[in-house]
Amino acid sequence: MSDVPLSYKNHRYPVEVISHCVWLYFRFPLSLREVEELMLERGVVVSYETVRRWCRKFGQSYADALSRRRPRPGDKWHLDEVFVKINGERRYLWRAVDQDGNVLDILVQSRRDKDAARRFFRKLLKKTRSVPRVIVTDKPRSYGAAHREVMPSVEHRSHKGLNNRAENSHQPTRQRERAMKGFRSAGAAQRFLSAFTGISPHFRPGRHLMTAYLHRFEMTLRFTLWNHITGAAGTHATI
Repeated sequence: MSDVPLSYKNHRYPVEVISHCVWLYFRFPLSLREVEELMLERGVVVSYETVRRWCRKFGQSYADALSRRRPRPGDKWHLDEVFVKINGERRYLWRAVDQDGNVLDILVQSRRDKDAARRFFRKLLKKTRSVPRVIVTDKPRSYGAAHREVMPSVEHRSHKGLNNRAENSHQPTRQRERAMKGFRSAGAAQRFLSAFTGISPHFRPGRHLMTAYLHRFEMTLRFTLWNHITGAAGTHATI
């Protein structure tokens, strides 16, 4: 699989510093200033505004590269939406995961009616380039109306108790939302969460399902892939 190489031209810092800052910010519930402080402890003087620019410029590109290397999604999709407060106003975060808990896509919208559900369905189909065998949702009628219009051949199961997998997938976002003290705008929330849901799960392989040895081995593989897609593979500098 080929990717267009990321360009770090005209950047003062080497790729390993940039990719490490982006990894810290999206992997852990850290503020930009806390990333700045951690880098200072390592002897790297970089401002939090520079870290912000790096995360905005490279975060989504890294997330997209990881996404292209994941296996095809499963044929059973769980969809759910939760509200988020943005500048005191209620917005809705729509999320889809497959039966293995892999996040397929997210979308921040101002409503959760039929039009919003239809928009999310179409975005989801376009991104995954696949059609599920079955979708599982909660009870809102907007899902059923959009389902009949966008993917009528797909089985639709609507039941509150069947959708725990999608609901549980919101937990890392809630944790990060609290650490950030909310989002400042819908656009900022969409940008951050699109990159966050692409990067953070890559480093969460289900520790409770593995022995310590297998977990270390799996994490080594994932860090190797991260270094490859960021361009840091083969560098010898240490942070």
